[in-house]
Amino acid sequence: MERILVTGAGGQLGLTFQERALDFPEIYFDFKTADKLDIAQPSQLVDVFEQGHYDFCINCAAYTNVEQAEKNPEKAFNINAEGVKNLAEACRAHKTVLIHISTDYVFDGEKKEPYTITDKPNPINEYGKSKLRGEQFIQEILPNHFIVRTSWLYSKKYGHNFYRSIIKKAMEGEDLYITDAQRGCPTNTDALVRFIIEEIILGEKLFGIYHYTDGKPMTWYDFAKQILKENNLVNKARLVLDSNYRTFAKRPKNSVLS
Repeated sequence: MERILVTGAGGQLGLTFQERALDFPEIYFDFKTADKLDIAQPSQLVDVFEQGHYDFCINCAAYTNVEQAEKNPEKAFNINAEGVKNLAEACRAHKTVLIHISTDYVFDGEKKEPYTITDKPNPINEYGKSKLRGEQFIQEILPNHFIVRTSWLYSKKYGHNFYRSIIKKAMEGEDLYITDAQRGCPTNTDALVRFIIEEIILGEKLFGIYHYTDGKPMTWYDFAKQILKENNLVNKARLVLDSNYRTFAKRPKNSVLS
């Protein structure tokens, strides 16, 4: 039986793993929320890894508030870079394979075509820089690893995300002012979880970097329109194209992943 540690298990991706774990009784999952395991604290990792004897560690722990990361980069780097470094060192010491979730924001968005795994990262905000540093630590410390970059991640059931926010605001009758200044690929946490379990853990994937999305490029405006239609809310709210999107952090205009 494979033994798998899932960090950051209280977020939308971690909660999806907890739900889908029931479909794989042949795998033992150990779910650790941030209050049970802080990856920025090496001593906590030592205790957990010495007791766990894990074959894999899926790292869902991350600081994902892009705006706040710009104002407080130290906090973002503490979790997304130093925390990931600690995790990589623990995995190396205990011969555990690390599966790390990264982001489209490691790219600057200037490319016209979709980004491939061979494209050179060039993040333009502190969140992206912290996530890239985490990737680099993994590559420096662990010869065998999986880095899975994804984009515009959302769960229909869990967490605070664009999908759930659009539904909530539409149900309350709010006008929705949504930008079309960015282009990317929304990714359902259910699909990403299936990919990681079925194709990486139970499959024959080679170590290295992977890009995983649901594969359909669109703008946030397009995505909002799709959400309203999917949930029969088109007549509940007024969707307004807002070309003057206000953001403190720079964001890549094109972050479509190939």
